[in-house]
Order: sequence, then structure tokens, then C-alpha cells
Amino acid sequence: MAKTVLITGASSGIGKSIGEFLHSKGYIVYGTSRKPKHKEHNGIRFVALDVTCAESIKAAVTEVLDAEGKIDYLINNAGMGITGPIEEIPDEEIQRVFNTNYFGAIRVIKAVLPSMRTQQEGFIINITSIAGYMGLPYRGIYSATKGALELTTEAFRMEIKQFNIRMTNVAPGDFATNIAAGRYHAPVKENSPYKKQYGATLALMDEHVDEGQDPLLMAKKVYRVMQKKNPTIHYKVGEWLQKFSIALKHILPDKWYERMLMKHYKL
Repeated sequence: MAKTVLITGASSGIGKSIGEFLHSKGYIVYGTSRKPKHKEHNGIRFVALDVTCAESIKAAVTEVLDAEGKIDYLINNAGMGITGPIEEIPDEEIQRVFNTNYFGAIRVIKAVLPSMRTQQEGFIINITSIAGYMGLPYRGIYSATKGALELTTEAFRMEIKQFNIRMTNVAPGDFATNIAAGRYHAPVKENSPYKKQYGATLALMDEHVDEGQDPLLMAKKVYRVMQKKNPTIHYKVGEWLQKFSIALKHILPDKWYERMLMKHYKL
């Protein structure tokens, strides 16, 4: 019997690639976006879901359960980017990105857990980010949202293991998606003391995304993780140097690692 997958943020980028690849592997795939343009596209059946609204989440999960009777896999992929000097990012923008990237994922998990507990089985995969393993200059708030989800997953998976529900993180590095276009950019202000550094770092970040890897690599990795009966806690997908930078953080003294990041970003 085909397994049912629910993927948040499936209309573009990594979520879209995961959904289309899983469909090709025989899964029943439901994808969400706030305002779906299609009922079905490339094998993904779309439902409306806004991760910042509990009622919207409940309605979407109910729709999938009514249609399929179960949700075997939840892939929490919906998210948004944010850049800027922390001092200059408006409080409401900080709250908005946490509401989407962190609290949104928690809300969706809470919505699917009762049905997974009833069926005594389920697998939840949180798409985080390699940026969540380190505080990156001018991406500190984004790093914080993804790091928070990484740590929460560590606790959550121990709590739900008794119900035979698995949970893990898959952290991508830079992939060629439209996240740069969709992220909130604090403006580079003419009179800002951060103008020179932030402007240069922003250009470098966009370059990394434009030159990023094919999202299909993420889709294939998520598929391989889904086959694991006893998944580990953290998976990373990206360029060798991006993954190695996480290992270096555990090896190098803090200030050495900080200098390495500053050199990379030419600060």
C-alpha cells in the first residue's frame, strides 16, 4: 500500500523537488502552500496551508486524513530567509521569521502527531539548514531559527519514540532555489555603520545561492533517510567544505573559528 507524505512549502525549490521525486518513487504526495496555484502538479496534490495559522494547519491535515486515512511522513520544509545587521532588523520581522521557520514547524508537528500516535507509526523530517549550526554574520536571525529547530528535534524525538514515531533533521547548505528572492532583506542604508560590510556580505550570500547545488540532491537524500528504520538525529547535505565547517566548529577554539568565518565573509 502506498505511503502518504505531507510536505510543507512544496510549491517551489527544495520542497517541490522532494515532492516530485517522491511521487516518482510511488508515494502519495500532498504539498502545501499558502495559496496553491494548482490542485495537482507534477504528481503533487496541493492543499492550502499557512504555517503561521493553527486553523489553517488543522484544516489541511484534516483534508489529507479524510482523503487518505493516514499521514505516514511529514516533511517540514516551509520557511523564509532573513538577512541584515541584527541591530537594524525590525522586531516584527524577527518575530515573523521565527513564527514561520520555528513555531510554524512545531505547529504542524503537533497537528499530525495525534494521528501518527493512533497508527503507532510515523516519520517526521525537519528541513533545517547548515546555517543553523553556526551564527553567521548578517544571517544571525535565520541561523537562530534553524538552530532552534535542530535542538528542539533532539528533545522531541526522545519524547515520541515511545509511540514508534521517528524524527530527524536534514540540513541543506546552499542550493539553487528562489529563497534569496523570497527572503526579507534589511535595506542597506546609506547612513548605516554596517553599510559596507553588509552590502558586500549580501552580495556574497546571493552568489552562493545562485551557484548552489541542484535541489534534486536534497530530494534524493530525503528519500534515502525515509528508508531508515532507525535514523540518526542530524543529516547534512551540501558542498564538502560546508559540511566540514561544522566539524571544524567542534575542533577549533571559538575565536579561531570566528576568525575563519570573518575571513570567509571578508569582514
